[in-house]
Amino acid sequence: MKIKNFKPFVGVHCESTASGTLLKQLGIELSESMIFGLGEGLGFIFWNMKIMDFPFIGGRVKPLSLTKNLAKNLNIEFEVKETASVKKAWNNAKQLLDENIAVGLQLDSYYLEYFSIKFHFAGHFAAMYGYDDNFAYMVDTKPNGGKVKTSLESLELARNEKGPMSAKNLIYSLQTTGKQFELSEIIVTAILNNVREYLNPPIKNIGYKGILKTSVEIKKWFKSSSNLEYEFCTTAMIMEEAGTGGAIFRNMYRDFLQEAYAITNLSPISDAHKQFIVIADLWTEVARLLDGAGKSNDEELVNKAADILVELSDKEYNAMKTLEKLAL
Repeated sequence: MKIKNFKPFVGVHCESTASGTLLKQLGIELSESMIFGLGEGLGFIFWNMKIMDFPFIGGRVKPLSLTKNLAKNLNIEFEVKETASVKKAWNNAKQLLDENIAVGLQLDSYYLEYFSIKFHFAGHFAAMYGYDDNFAYMVDTKPNGGKVKTSLESLELARNEKGPMSAKNLIYSLQTTGKQFELSEIIVTAILNNVREYLNPPIKNIGYKGILKTSVEIKKWFKSSSNLEYEFCTTAMIMEEAGTGGAIFRNMYRDFLQEAYAITNLSPISDAHKQFIVIADLWTEVARLLDGAGKSNDEELVNKAADILVELSDKEYNAMKTLEKLAL
């Protein structure tokens, strides 16, 4: 069974790709950058727990918050279901798919057979548009293959994984409500909501404070790492290519601000866009330095990355303060 006249969304970040796919089924077509911006997606976290293989550097809000915010701003219905039962989890997906409704799933990417690089990340998202006796038919990011398939057994494992960032077989769907939205208005609302969240982190490893903390922590991490090349090179790849943190989200927010200014003509948005051009390039340089440090075991490269992170903390704070002027 596959949804008729199905249209996949092509994107580079997992949750915006999954939710963009669901939006397309509703006739709502937005760029990935606009989806990210309207989802109030910009954030930062440095997360290090004993049960994790190595620290996690993330550049967005927590999993599913982006879609929740997006649905709120677009006046569409957002339904989430979780269950500890794998049988019920499958029935939750099958029921919607049999009604020709595509669904979003939260998964551990490690078990997905189309993933070429194997590492545990239970905050991954993909859309599902069909199934048969052996396979689930999915939409993942362009780097992960776009329209792909994985065995039903692997899908069950991916959905039911325990550990950091995992969810209980989480599934979500989007449905229209008949309510309209004015894009220029919700752009400003989304920006200001994101600004408030970013500038007021509840703990020091989140937001601009988290970036500053990371500048200290990566030096400790370098000295204590048990598998330096794997940990640092994987982190750099995730930051720059796999849609989890670093430059990829700054690129998306930069492009969102460019689109937003074309629609609203508000000068704080234009000013912040210029700031994010610089910020995005600096994040790419951080990823390059971490990758180099992993390959060459060069502590000096880590120190350079740490110095840039100090600079980025300040620049992102100032850029968000620029956007805060929209409230005046």
